[in-house]
Amino acid sequence: MFFNKKSKEEVEQQQEVSSSELDELKKKILNASLPDNVTKVALKELEKIKYISTSSAEYTIGLNYINCLLGLPWNEVTADSLDLRRAKEILDEDHYGLMEVKERILEFLAVRLLRAKKKIGVLVVDDEKLTCLNLQHVLEKDGYHVDYALNGRDALELIEKNNYDIVITDLKMRDIDGFGVLEAAKNKDTHIEVIIITGYATVSTAVSALKKGSYHFLSKPLQLDEVRDTVRKALNKRLVRLDPRGPILCFLGPPGTGKTSLGVSIARSLGRKFVRISLAGVRDEAQIRGHRRSYVGALPGRIIQEIKRCGSKNPVFMLDEMDKIGQDFKGDPAAPLLEVLDPEQNKHFVDHYLEVPFDLSKVMFIATANTLDTIPEPLLDRLEVLYLPGYTNAEKVQIAFKYLIPRAIKSAALEEVKVNFTKEGVEHLIRGYTKEVGLRGLNRQVEAICRKLAKEILLSADTNIQEIIVDVEKVESLLGPPRYVSQVLDAKDRVGVSTALAWTPTGGEILFVEATKMKGNNELILTGSLGDVLKESAQAALSYFKSKAEEFEIPEDFFSTHDIHIHVPAGAIPKDGPSAGLAIAAALYSLLKEMPCKREVGMTGEITLTGRVLPIGGVREKLMAAHLAGVKIVLLPEKNRPDLDKVPEDIKNSLRIIWIKDLKEALEFVV
Repeated sequence: MFFNKKSKEEVEQQQEVSSSELDELKKKILNASLPDNVTKVALKELEKIKYISTSSAEYTIGLNYINCLLGLPWNEVTADSLDLRRAKEILDEDHYGLMEVKERILEFLAVRLLRAKKKIGVLVVDDEKLTCLNLQHVLEKDGYHVDYALNGRDALELIEKNNYDIVITDLKMRDIDGFGVLEAAKNKDTHIEVIIITGYATVSTAVSALKKGSYHFLSKPLQLDEVRDTVRKALNKRLVRLDPRGPILCFLGPPGTGKTSLGVSIARSLGRKFVRISLAGVRDEAQIRGHRRSYVGALPGRIIQEIKRCGSKNPVFMLDEMDKIGQDFKGDPAAPLLEVLDPEQNKHFVDHYLEVPFDLSKVMFIATANTLDTIPEPLLDRLEVLYLPGYTNAEKVQIAFKYLIPRAIKSAALEEVKVNFTKEGVEHLIRGYTKEVGLRGLNRQVEAICRKLAKEILLSADTNIQEIIVDVEKVESLLGPPRYVSQVLDAKDRVGVSTALAWTPTGGEILFVEATKMKGNNELILTGSLGDVLKESAQAALSYFKSKAEEFEIPEDFFSTHDIHIHVPAGAIPKDGPSAGLAIAAALYSLLKEMPCKREVGMTGEITLTGRVLPIGGVREKLMAAHLAGVKIVLLPEKNRPDLDKVPEDIKNSLRIIWIKDLKEALEFVV
């Protein structure tokens, strides 16, 4: 048997190429301004692969690891725009409405901007008073707050009492020298930058000062412009980064309400880069924290990968769909996110692949979700939730004319033809062809109309079409008959059928609660994929009427000789919550009295065994759903009256709202 062996010349040539490549890599490592611990790790890995064949898998793994370390933005940051007016203009330009949300975002940014604009504190320490006064005069002209001390002991007292960003200290002083001042400053706050000045400059003292943590070493006589430039460079990191402390915002709302685009606008208003990852379906902890390099094909986690891709240490980082994060035997992805989102821990975030800490404290994290129910409690505790409630029809009309229609016309290359949508046409499009509170459905329909218009123009015999009017008739001719009709106005009042208002992760909905009776022996049947709380609400409503049978003139033997069946249609969709209690009671009352229940009366509220009506959530969304469905009268718990302030005026004006304290009051309006 024969084996092909490489010639001695080929091996030597390969080694020379490898050696040259590694030498070049070593230069890159030394010139990359990496943190000291990262430089040591990179050089150690480089030394290890020196003695490994270039054809070996371990050589490639080591090389990729070093290149990954070199590719990360250890020091690269984006300068922040510190203009709140510009931020407000961008938010208003990009998003119509959402006034409460935009106000909270501006408050959030204002606090960070004020911290960033805080006057910089400088301490000058020198036993020559003239030097101190000269430096104080020059630096105060640059806008800094400057204190000075004539000896090391006074300097230590000032450092202990005050917060300084920069300390400029003479090296040779009595009692406590410049190294003592340097040590005291670093012990109080490692972020204080210390500049040492001396008239006895030597290479050894300069090296010693830099090793102890000094930012720079300047020799006397001082050049004032050089001092100013050095101070400016030392402060560069503080001037371009906002204070990372503060809440992490979580935008909560139905799909299509602008959660992701709000993150883009925040990044644009700050002048930062924008990064987004979707957490939907993430089940493995390694997707967040990375795989250890011992695994074949190991890579850093998605956090580090995106930081590397954007090339900045301080982007706006959106964690999208946080409510859809999974969990299985491979670990809980929420666990590393606890570290990522904690400002006290993420300064030293360790990815399994990197095995060295990376500072995430300058990243501005923003989360989005459709519901809070599936977000783990410890993770939710780190978030400040801002709810995006969805848009009214009036807001959708404005957004369509301002954003969606111009964009769709441009996308369909219809700029040369005057395409005019009428207000009535857009309103008909919203009512008849979309259902959700977001904008995605409306955007799809507007784009569909523009595409169909483009096709019509090209197929038309008239080659000189100047203007197209999109009115109600044109909408129906292009999209067909309306897909959605009023669920209330187009239906008849029926015995045992009431109109309930519900709140789901996708916005408000109306549900019809149906009740019927049959011969039996006092059994309650519940169907429609009802949850435990909803079943208990039905039982409570029935018990209320049983306890007051005489008062409501119900025959004594009725319940013992009849079964009652309560059904909530759309049986494939799970339903739960206490707010349907009032509607269930109304359906039962209609059934027991054999009187039709008014479909145009929508209701929501939790009921007790004594007939009290308790407050519920999602009032704004439920009233919007009632308005869209054609409901005229809404029964709401009295204790929800303060929630009406958050409801748009056009919605309130279109509905008659009746406040209810007791079930008996509600039943007067139901039949």
